[in-house]
Amino acid sequence: MAPPQTVESFRKNQAENYDVSRWVRCSVLILLTTAAALLDLHAIGQKSVWLDEGVSIELARLGWYNFLRILWRHEANMVLYYVLLRGWLVFGSSEAWIRTLSVIPAVATVPAVYALGRRLFDSRVGLIAALLLAVNAYEVRYAQEARSYSLYPFLCGLSSIYFLKLLQEPTRRNRIGHVLSSALSVYAHFFAGLLMVAQWISLRMLNRPDLRVQTKRNWKQFAIAISPLVLYVVTTGTGVLKWIPRPGISDLRNTALFLTGNGGVWLTLAYAAACIPGVIAAVRERKLQASWEGWRFRFLLLWLLFPIAFIFLVSQLKPFYLIRYFVFVLPALVLLAASGLGRLRSRWLLGAALVLLGMLSLRGVAGFYQQDFDITREDWRSATSYLLQHAETGDAVLFHQPIGRMPYEYYKSVIQASSSPEVIYPRSGDGLTYRDFYARHAQDAFLRTVPPSYRRLWVVLIYTQTPSGPDPTTRFLTDLFGREYTRTQTENFPGIEVRLYETGAPIK
Repeated sequence: MAPPQTVESFRKNQAENYDVSRWVRCSVLILLTTAAALLDLHAIGQKSVWLDEGVSIELARLGWYNFLRILWRHEANMVLYYVLLRGWLVFGSSEAWIRTLSVIPAVATVPAVYALGRRLFDSRVGLIAALLLAVNAYEVRYAQEARSYSLYPFLCGLSSIYFLKLLQEPTRRNRIGHVLSSALSVYAHFFAGLLMVAQWISLRMLNRPDLRVQTKRNWKQFAIAISPLVLYVVTTGTGVLKWIPRPGISDLRNTALFLTGNGGVWLTLAYAAACIPGVIAAVRERKLQASWEGWRFRFLLLWLLFPIAFIFLVSQLKPFYLIRYFVFVLPALVLLAASGLGRLRSRWLLGAALVLLGMLSLRGVAGFYQQDFDITREDWRSATSYLLQHAETGDAVLFHQPIGRMPYEYYKSVIQASSSPEVIYPRSGDGLTYRDFYARHAQDAFLRTVPPSYRRLWVVLIYTQTPSGPDPTTRFLTDLFGREYTRTQTENFPGIEVRLYETGAPIK
């Protein structure tokens, strides 16, 4: 018969079990973070830089004068990312290296989500959420994008961690952490401000009126910190987003499919089923001000649904609903789903559910490696290589969409060629300037001056189609150059048409 256990031995065993449990949790979290890094880095340089990535790279390469001018006039959104990218480009220029800057915050979001899950619920939920995020194809998709779409979800997660810490311990350190991370998230992307609104609303739903008083100073300091961005939006408006169409119900459906990981309807339904217990817990307390048990679910629902619903409604009047702008709600989605899965007490049932979700999610990741699922990627690598290989001294090139010059300039800088055409449009100086980033289509009067000046002219066309056919600029230059030049040769690449107009011998 075993001897009776003393209080001291019980406490010792309890401490040892806790240490083992903590070691297991840390080991699992390290494995999940490593898996996320491997998925995010796999084939990261395989795909060509597309239009938006080209803009990021060339903007970050501008001299300080032009860099600051373009930020204030046109590209203040994502300013934090552009500043980081300037420093990153000092050490390399390959597609893989440039995109790795996005991998770092994407991978860091995995332990951040675990920390959120542990603070809101427990370690079990935190680990489940970390797993779901690590294998989410939308997370992998934007970990491999030279834009800010992995940076600001990480900063939003950090802001929410400090928000929760502030509610539990309203210390000076937590106040500073919340204001700083919140402000930085908005400097990484304007839409992060919607999370701050969701936090503010959620605080009104927590049965702790003393906290509303204690955090009042935080919101004022946050507003002061982002005031330059507010001034930018007031003075420039949303003109740069005028190309975005008005959203419909199909956009909401695609939002659900993309955010849950490109695994099809079954993966989306599985997520919905996992989220149901959290939704029920959020509405169980019918009072506006809930206890902590119900409030935590309300907070996650606000983080997940408020930005999407608000922008969808506003976009019926002024469209700026773009699904990738909502990538910052991913932590809320996986946490809500993990809270439902965490209620499964049967290890076999939980294991089966995680295997199902994991397999469907990894199928979405594998699909992304083969083909993008939320954009039509232009192949600027192949188009630029073709153009440079066949260019001759004295050639000129003009871009139907002026912004198309940006990815072309990137590839021109990394592809070795004996000669390159002179860029005649857009052109505001000897090199790129801030004006070239928001130039409009070439005027008809300018296009008429081109044929007498150049024997061989390259024209790069993208996004030429409108509901009624080719846009007016495409129609005009097709007609004009077709008359003025004796020969035309066309090569098509994904999303890009390259034409050569010439009056001499054809290219070999």
